[in-house]
Amino acid sequence: MPPMTSTSVSDHHKITRPNMVAVGTIVWLSSELMFFAALFAMYFTTRAVQGPNVWLESTEFLNIPFATLNTTVLVLSSVTCQFGVFAAERYQARRTGSLINIMNWGMREWFALTFLMGGFFIAGQIYEYAALVSEGMALSTSAYSSVFYIATGFHGLHVTGGLIAFLIVLIRVAKARRFTQGQATTAIVVSYYWHFVDVVWIALFSAIYLIK
Repeated sequence: MPPMTSTSVSDHHKITRPNMVAVGTIVWLSSELMFFAALFAMYFTTRAVQGPNVWLESTEFLNIPFATLNTTVLVLSSVTCQFGVFAAERYQARRTGSLINIMNWGMREWFALTFLMGGFFIAGQIYEYAALVSEGMALSTSAYSSVFYIATGFHGLHVTGGLIAFLIVLIRVAKARRFTQGQATTAIVVSYYWHFVDVVWIALFSAIYLIK
């Protein structure tokens, strides 16, 4: 009689981190990192040319408390996204209990919450832009306003791309009869991208809002 092993069916089918897909995603994100590095270089070069006095006057338009709140929501969305990944790794697409019991949430609920938090960030960014324009700080007002809108705007486009990816994943899961390994892998890859845009925003927030 063959020896008994401790490997269970759930352990056998547990999703692991993707290999070639992960490598391809990391390579692509590396190119995105170079793109944002160029934006940072543009920002600090323009600041050095314009001088600290111009920068200090321009940053007075920024609403630091509101931007901090918006940043906090985006950072916390990485936490909810990762909980969604944990659910995807155990092939739990949907919640198994009450909606208020978050301990039983599946990938769909965690990703939906992440989507809402990301949408809140984009709405907050649009609100901030509108407030700055009303105070006389438009894209073409100064060199500072130009680099501010370009840097934060491109990041906002990347966040929007992440929201579209979440939406695609949620729609695919809703239409599927069962949760497959391919869907779990897609969820994990989307989380890589979302964590990336969150880390980039932390760097942008520090450079633009905190370092005056």
